[in-house]
Amino acid sequence: MLLDTPICDFGWKAPDFTLRDPDGTAHSLSDALGGKGVLVMFICNHCPYVVAIAERLAADAAALMDEGVAVMAVMSNDYRAYPADAPSEMTRFAARHGFRFPYLVDEDQAVGRAYGAVCTPDFFGFDGRGGLQYRGRLDDAKRGDPSNRTPELLNAMRRIAETGEGPREQHPSMGCSIKWR
Repeated sequence: MLLDTPICDFGWKAPDFTLRDPDGTAHSLSDALGGKGVLVMFICNHCPYVVAIAERLAADAAALMDEGVAVMAVMSNDYRAYPADAPSEMTRFAARHGFRFPYLVDEDQAVGRAYGAVCTPDFFGFDGRGGLQYRGRLDDAKRGDPSNRTPELLNAMRRIAETGEGPREQHPSMGCSIKWR
């Protein structure tokens, strides 16, 4: 089912979490806060919307990380019902697309629910204090033609890093529904 994300609730406080990557390493939002901001994104392996943007997402996330913005991806889908999203597949997907950020398993789906994640991809851009400043899309590229795109997420996170505030005009992300149990 195709869904759009809600509009940004500016200043909404990011719920803290600690999740593990498929190798068992724990990553906490509280450890990433401070500095120039944090991007928390909900993605999965099997969604055609995520697959279509994976290389652009990896490149934009790498640029942000190089500029001091923390980046974390969360996979909240029920991977027992959707085995393509299983942790072992997450590792392969991340390697295939060059993800440098932690790709975390939301085993009990509590983080996805706490954030109100609705689809993959769903992007949450926070300032250094954990206040929401961006809930929009990756870019304005049409599916299959990313040649002339505006990198909206990258630009928003750079603005948040510089000013602490996200852009007032934001376009919702669109994707497949989170697969809840």
